[in-house]
Amino acid sequence: MIDDFAKTYLHDALRYVRGSLVEKVEGLSEYDVRRPLTHTGTNLLGLIKHLTLTEARYLGNIFDRPYPEPLPSFTDPGYANRHHLWVPEHETRTQILTNYERARAHADSTIEALPIDTPATVPWWPSPDVMLFNVLVHVLTETNRHAGHADILHEQLTGPADPSVDWASHRAQIEAAARAAEQ
Repeated sequence: MIDDFAKTYLHDALRYVRGSLVEKVEGLSEYDVRRPLTHTGTNLLGLIKHLTLTEARYLGNIFDRPYPEPLPSFTDPGYANRHHLWVPEHETRTQILTNYERARAHADSTIEALPIDTPATVPWWPSPDVMLFNVLVHVLTETNRHAGHADILHEQLTGPADPSVDWASHRAQIEAAARAAEQ
């Protein structure tokens, strides 16, 4: 049946991208997984913390399968302060990764328990009446987006994946093309 195929396909893709995201913090120092690498403070561990909240809320609470731990609301001062996107010194890497694993397990149980056409309501969406399919696509998209951010941040910290390539020359060629197009 196409519904079972779609659900399995999307769930497998989500499992894969989750794993690649977690791999980005392996072998890095505490400083490197937390340090702000963009003007807005984006950092590797903060991305994982954010996706923990995403999975717990969308694939838990939205389907009346409450996540067993408290989640910040959109009106909490810490949430408005983007506290869910960075990790203060008192929160450990192990805590963040364990929380992500728990949220993933909770989300997985929701995905496995419900048919893909299970209805739900996401009140803050423009079209709030959705199905598990819509939410699963949203969470997969969100996770892929942040995994892409993590790829770039990781490259800033460790250098390019293939050090045999003359990246300086490659970058210079791209820069020259950009400048030529500007003229």
